[in-house]
Amino acid sequence: MTQKCFRDVTGFDDRWVMIIGLPLASMMISLLLFNDYYEEGNWAFLSVCIPMSFIYTGAFWFVLRWTYYKVKLRYPLFRDISKRVFWMLLAFVAVFVVVNFSLDVLFSWLIPEHHATPNLAIEFVASLIMSALVITIYEALSFYLQLEHAVAEKARLEQKNIESQLEGLRNQVNPHFLFNSLNTLVYLIPEDPDKAVRFVQQLSKVYRYVLESREAKIIPLQEEMEFLKSYIFLLKERFGDNLRVNIHDLNGASGSAIVPLSMQLLFENVIKHNVISTEKPLTVEVYAEHDHLVVRNNLQRKNQVMDSTGVGLDNIRARYQMMTDKSVDVIVSREYFTVLLPIINVNN
Repeated sequence: MTQKCFRDVTGFDDRWVMIIGLPLASMMISLLLFNDYYEEGNWAFLSVCIPMSFIYTGAFWFVLRWTYYKVKLRYPLFRDISKRVFWMLLAFVAVFVVVNFSLDVLFSWLIPEHHATPNLAIEFVASLIMSALVITIYEALSFYLQLEHAVAEKARLEQKNIESQLEGLRNQVNPHFLFNSLNTLVYLIPEDPDKAVRFVQQLSKVYRYVLESREAKIIPLQEEMEFLKSYIFLLKERFGDNLRVNIHDLNGASGSAIVPLSMQLLFENVIKHNVISTEKPLTVEVYAEHDHLVVRNNLQRKNQVMDSTGVGLDNIRARYQMMTDKSVDVIVSREYFTVLLPIINVNN
């Protein structure tokens, strides 16, 4: 598994933050800790203290940066900010003890004659201010970029939803389906007038459902299933026993919903991409399983298929993405093509 870099985890490259921030923070720490020596003009002492202040600041910065990277990797969400702050405070205390002790030893070796080391409380407060400033900058940048990404993603999804609705509207009045239905009706009228009447009734139900549901974001599962029965009636008149559809008992799915007309899109894909003949009958099964509506057909692909309209699964995925974080899953094996549609609980 590839290790994520700092930019992958936080969403930004902090090189310029460090290039600008390290000298400024180092100067601020130097002024806070050695203000008296600046006023006295003790540049011999400051010539050592200023570089040491840079080392001191750099040590804090890089350790806290590494800690921020680790806790951000483990707790990436905005609601986890309290957990990140907790671990950053622990890291700050640890690095303060280690760095403060190390620098005291180093100072004593470099400038053995200096006695007026800053007050420990002043050191702690100065270090805490600097560390808090660094982490605040990182959190602010990360939050801003996450917010910007979320706004852009929402706009993209809304645009995709509009596009999918327009494509869905075109698909709802599919000229191929209407043409085939009318051809079937022309054949039925002289052969079986009663069946022709039933055919027109079912065709009317299909298009009434299309008109009534086109504005809905979700539809009760039972209503979609009632529509599917009428839709299958029309298909069966065209394909006869060469198309076999088994809908298992879904009566226990009350209070459940799916994206409207998703079943029509799935069945159109099945018809469009598979051979349906006496030698190769096509079987489609519809059943509920583990909070999903499963649509499965035996796979017998056509050598050539009509051009795709770009609707189908992409349309369904886009509309589901606007409604739930559950994904539309597709499973393809040698024998079957299976689509799993998440069932949405209308109570939630």
